[in-house]
Amino acid sequence: MASIEVKDAKGKSTGKHELHAKLAEATASHTSIHRAVVAEEANSRQGTQSAKTRSEVRGGGRKPYKQKKTGNARQGSTRSPHYAHGSMALAVKPRDYEKQINKKERRAAILTALASQIASGNVVIADKISFAEPKTKAAADLLKAYGVFESPRVLVIVSEYDEVAYKSLRNLPNVEVRTAPSRNQDSKSQGFSARDVLIARKLVIAKDALTAIEEVWAK
Repeated sequence: MASIEVKDAKGKSTGKHELHAKLAEATASHTSIHRAVVAEEANSRQGTQSAKTRSEVRGGGRKPYKQKKTGNARQGSTRSPHYAHGSMALAVKPRDYEKQINKKERRAAILTALASQIASGNVVIADKISFAEPKTKAAADLLKAYGVFESPRVLVIVSEYDEVAYKSLRNLPNVEVRTAPSRNQDSKSQGFSARDVLIARKLVIAKDALTAIEEVWAK
């Protein structure tokens, strides 16, 4: 069974974590991963864009000039799409961009993305991610100890929402904080997706968060 090294707050090894077989051997297809990412991006769109059609633009009720003997093409309104201050041809209207993807396929995509990052050596397993007080410097020092501070995009995954940890990390421009999946529906959390894992250059995952991922998604 595959294993991954666990590090303490100073970046030193404290042991190894045996990966669950479903995580270590996750092999979702490229199509499934693509569908998961496209569905997430589509579902995040508000779809509230709206432009006015010819019938909705104010004005233009009077014919701009007579029909014949002007040398110009006939025109019925100054609110036609080719006029300044006119309407929009094929105007966009509010719509729902939601795309459906089943739970099993979405989870397989996340596990495959995570397995790929682990295989590439981009994942650091932290023994514990916690801070005595909200302090950005402490968070920066932790990431420096793990050798990921200079990375342009770092994803930090904690087991559950921790306000102190969140406030410590949120001011770092290259860091995103997410929480591991939980069976507790009432818990305050912001789970991560396949897209979050794929676009990250480095990942720092708390050991108990990795355990939660395996317990909820890899069983």
